[in-house]
Amino acid sequence: MSGDVRLDRALALYEQAVFGGDASALAAADRELDAVEADLTTRGSGREIGAAEAGLALARGRIVHARFLEHHEEDPRELELFERAADLFRRLGDTRGEGEALFWIGCFHQVVRHDDEAAGPALRRSYELAARAGDRLTMSYALRHLGIAEHKAGRLEAARERLEESVRLRRELDFHPGVAANLVGLAYIAVAEDRRDDALRLLDEAAALAETSGALGIARHVEQARTSL
Repeated sequence: MSGDVRLDRALALYEQAVFGGDASALAAADRELDAVEADLTTRGSGREIGAAEAGLALARGRIVHARFLEHHEEDPRELELFERAADLFRRLGDTRGEGEALFWIGCFHQVVRHDDEAAGPALRRSYELAARAGDRLTMSYALRHLGIAEHKAGRLEAARERLEESVRLRRELDFHPGVAANLVGLAYIAVAEDRRDDALRLLDEAAALAETSGALGIARHVEQARTSL
């Protein structure tokens, strides 16, 4: 969001770790972010610096979250980083950035602390702000995790609707690893609704998308889902 290509590279490395299953990418992401932070310490203040600090906090939080997915050990810095990012973006009047940071706050509560009640307000507000800013990617993430919460609560129709809308947005963006991840979620919902054939069809498409996009991490989730069926 600051226009720094190193933040873009750190995001690509995050996706390489989470979707591609390459945990070694996280160390490279750390180096990119360390370079951004080093530059910030030598510069003054102002809106541009505030935006860079917000983007850095958000990026650092994502990398911490990726390490949680790898090791399943909570790092207290994660929530602090996302809350700092949300606060900075809010002060800057950056609706898009605030919406993205709020998504990650909700994701932290849901994924790390398994607290859907705490996650809900942040995820819903994230969706609202992302929709206002036209940020379809963050909208798709918020919908995915709201759908996960609905599924866990046994509200299958609502869960399916949210995940299907997330899939629609991700197809528009050609975000194939994200589509594949959502199709796995829809397959679990199909099983819960006694639609086994639909579940297998969804997993077949998810497997194909994961393979063509190099999303080895998602491919493993597909196989785990097949085994559970």
